[in-house]
Amino acid sequence: MQELATLECTVCKNRNYASTKNKKQNPDKLELKKFCKFCRKHSLHKEIK
Repeated sequence: MQELATLECTVCKNRNYASTKNKKQNPDKLELKKFCKFCRKHSLHKEIK
């Protein structure tokens, strides 16, 4: 039950990363602190649909 999740920067709204997640174990949206090459800093990235 793996699903592809796209991560979007909360600061500049660019879609930077794609990740997989198990939908049964994690039904909520992913939130990871990752490096944004457009902002050139670490920022919170949230899963979008």
